[in-house]
Amino acid sequence: MSERPKITRRVLLAGAAAAPLAACAGPDVGAGAPPTGNALATTAGPSSPSASAVRPSPPTDAASSAPSGPASEVVHGPDGPHVALTFHGSGTPALAESLLLVAERRSVAVTVLAVGTWLQQQPQVAARILRGGHELGNHTLHHLPMRTMSEGEAYEEISRGAQLVRAATGVLGWFRPSGLTNAPPAVLAAAGRAGYRTSVSFDVDPQDYDDPGSATVVRRVLAGARRGSIISLHLGHVGTVQALPAILDGLGARGLRPVTLSSLLVGVAQ
Repeated sequence: MSERPKITRRVLLAGAAAAPLAACAGPDVGAGAPPTGNALATTAGPSSPSASAVRPSPPTDAASSAPSGPASEVVHGPDGPHVALTFHGSGTPALAESLLLVAERRSVAVTVLAVGTWLQQQPQVAARILRGGHELGNHTLHHLPMRTMSEGEAYEEISRGAQLVRAATGVLGWFRPSGLTNAPPAVLAAAGRAGYRTSVSFDVDPQDYDDPGSATVVRRVLAGARRGSIISLHLGHVGTVQALPAILDGLGARGLRPVTLSSLLVGVAQ
């Protein structure tokens, strides 16, 4: 029997260097600097000696089996013909609707990692996301920069965001920290306390939150995407909506099919 595909996880050691600057800071949801040019270099790829390629854990319901320690960070999926399209959930419902319709017309399902206050202010968006066959996850309550948070502060942000996602979906959903690319140990520990086994990062970041124009967003996504990539994008930005058709065309031309995180990370417990 052949080996199952392996998932790239980041190794976290006590006393590790500080995490990169914030990588997800749209103008509508709080502060945080975009990543530096080598922000992804701190995340080890599959061939790097510092990478830890481990077999996926079997799916586990957090309510019936709480994590025994910190969450593990996933930055890339298995080497297969799929990529995950993930969207920071915030902005106007109209722009969210426009982007979801583009995806649905192409029979593509995406993962929306929602800011909790957005779900509170726009309660109809959760139902709309789920109705379209997409999945909803947790991007913390307020989308504050988490790089310097204590474990207790991070836990409050993660757990309160999780409560809103669970109320809408019945499950925790996937979790992504706010305001950074790679989670420091305190955030991973807090995520574990909140019921998560996995913290989802990404390996493709077109920085669409800076509104560089749709052509630039398309170029950056297609330049970075490869088999198993996790792509970070944002709702609430016109350029991202405009870029999505060309992104889907470009991925398809390379034999890459966009899917949700759950479809990409089969066997990985949330």
